[in-house]
Amino acid sequence: MVDDTAAIDAADESTTTTAAEAAPAAHVTATSLLFLAPPAPAHPPVLPDDEDGEEAGGGRTRSRRRRSSGDAESAAPQSTQRQRSSQQGQQRRQRVAEPITEPQKVKGSTRLEAKKQRRRDGRDSGRRRTVVTESEFLARREAVDRSMIVRAKHDRIQVAVLEDDVLVEHYVAKSQEASLIGNIYLGRVQNVLPSMEAAFVDIGRGRNAVLYSGEVDWEAAQAKAQEEGKGTLAKRIELALKPGDRVLVQVTKDPVGHKGARLTSQISLPGRYLVYVPNGSMSGISRKLPDTERARLKRILKDTLPDSAGVIVRTAAEGATEEQLALDVQRLTNQWARIQQLIGSANAPSLLHSEPDLLVKIVRDVFNEDFQRLVIEGGEALQVIVGYLDGVAPDLLERVVPYEGVDSFSEYRVTEQIDKALDRKVWLPSGGSLVIDRTEAMTVVDVNTGKFVGQGGNLEETVTKNNLEAAEEIVRQLRLRDIGGIIVVDFIDMVLESNRDLVLRRLVECLSRDRTKHQVAEVTSLGLVQMTRKKIGLGLLETFSEPCEVCAGRGVIVHHEPVVKHKAADGGTRRGRGGRGTATVKNGVGSAGTHAITEDVRNALALVAKSTVGAVSTDTGTISVPEAEVVTAGAAAAAAKPVAEPEPKDPLDAVLEALPAPREPGQGRSRRRRASTKGVVKPDSDSTGSDSTGSDSTDS
Repeated sequence: MVDDTAAIDAADESTTTTAAEAAPAAHVTATSLLFLAPPAPAHPPVLPDDEDGEEAGGGRTRSRRRRSSGDAESAAPQSTQRQRSSQQGQQRRQRVAEPITEPQKVKGSTRLEAKKQRRRDGRDSGRRRTVVTESEFLARREAVDRSMIVRAKHDRIQVAVLEDDVLVEHYVAKSQEASLIGNIYLGRVQNVLPSMEAAFVDIGRGRNAVLYSGEVDWEAAQAKAQEEGKGTLAKRIELALKPGDRVLVQVTKDPVGHKGARLTSQISLPGRYLVYVPNGSMSGISRKLPDTERARLKRILKDTLPDSAGVIVRTAAEGATEEQLALDVQRLTNQWARIQQLIGSANAPSLLHSEPDLLVKIVRDVFNEDFQRLVIEGGEALQVIVGYLDGVAPDLLERVVPYEGVDSFSEYRVTEQIDKALDRKVWLPSGGSLVIDRTEAMTVVDVNTGKFVGQGGNLEETVTKNNLEAAEEIVRQLRLRDIGGIIVVDFIDMVLESNRDLVLRRLVECLSRDRTKHQVAEVTSLGLVQMTRKKIGLGLLETFSEPCEVCAGRGVIVHHEPVVKHKAADGGTRRGRGGRGTATVKNGVGSAGTHAITEDVRNALALVAKSTVGAVSTDTGTISVPEAEVVTAGAAAAAAKPVAEPEPKDPLDAVLEALPAPREPGQGRSRRRRASTKGVVKPDSDSTGSDSTGSDSTDS
């Protein structure tokens, strides 16, 4: 008890002392009341960069941790670490928000990355065409009547493909202008541009051809680098090719304009039923074949195809036997063996293998079971085609028909359809129209309703019908004109999403007949359909035309000064203002130019000037002009000729000299007569003067 009492007294003393020290200015007496409060707990300092939520609930948690641990010094490193992590997060957010001001580069080859991206986008969007069933394949074959017309005339070979008597494809080649596509050369590298990822190769054709990094056979380049002990080779064209190296290349595109031929080092040899790819590891079958036929061909190729090569089975292989496929593979294998033998002995640049002429290539690539007939005009062309089909496809010989008429293209209306295809505007059967414009970057197709107003229904139905008809015609024009590159189609706007899908589906279905590689990209937010089509040849318009020598194909003539367009008035019946004047002069402006005075006006002015003096001189004499006599200025100007004078005067000077002197004030009005450019002079007391000269004349 004593210890407790002493402790209480000590506490009271300490409390009183603390209170007195806390308020030293207060006056304390014996009767003053002192209120004592418990001491406030100590709070941890608040960090300046903490968020509101951490200030509200995190402070108590950290204080409890420090009180439980009993180590106040450990809180400082933790707060410093949190402050550092917060600053790093802010810096990271600032780096993400910073805009890119410098061009970025792609790791590796840009062209290879672009090719991978296109393949990846194609898989993501599902643009791969589905395999058709056998019923759909047979229905598509029976629905169209296909025929091929060949005309060999005037050292020129023309091939036309008709579907239901409508021209859809046209090929032309001259005897002296053979295509380079498919030829295999042993070239020599002239220059390598790393920034363009391209190499220029001399193939012995004058202009150097170009080989891009995306067309380099990197597997062969890697094998060559390992043989030389260089290890793994990065896919950069400057590492794979050096100036002076020999390289085996194949032409994929003919030279066009100022651009050289396009090359590839991935060699492929086309045959009748398949395409042989040496040193290839992949095999493919045409998706235009039905699924049952694809399965049969896959089983045959598994037994006949060598392991060190790949093949691409063509659509023409439909129905081919195992012996025919094996024979085609053996022939292409022997052909590749001969090319390899020439590589060691030939000097670069040199031609190792050339494709056959256009006639054989078209028959090999296009003519198949889908065609009902092959009409041939020309004895030499008939022998070439019959000899080729007899060796590779004897079952198609019964469809060859020799032409005995005058002109096969005129009889089948091929020439007429070619002339229409050369126009800028194409009319649809229902009355709508297409406008096709070709630019440097792309080809633009505009769809218009034209004269098509529909039959019942509403505007949406009318527009959709016009777009469906336009989709079929657009595909035909692309095939006929051989348009390649980027193509943008501006269909008429449709409101319903189902109608837009219907038009796009019709476009894709019609494109399934096109054997040229194509890809429908997407429909933009503005309703434009974007697609690409591989450009191989020149095209129909370039084949049948040449650039204008005056405007260089631009379509307009540029002047150095602004051009003022005037209405031509050459011999028309249109009159000037007020119905006066001839057709050649309008308000003093004739066909000779602005403010120009024609010869007729000069003769009329001379006649008026002479008449005001009193007489008109002619070759026959002097004719007096009385006051009441009517003289026709046009007839007098045609018959009268001024007498030769030693010093001839200008007619305008004569008019100025004939002007009367001003009247004195008070003089009366004299009788006046009016003379016009129409040639009539008669007395008129109310006339105000001559219209031609703009001056008054008095009687002499």
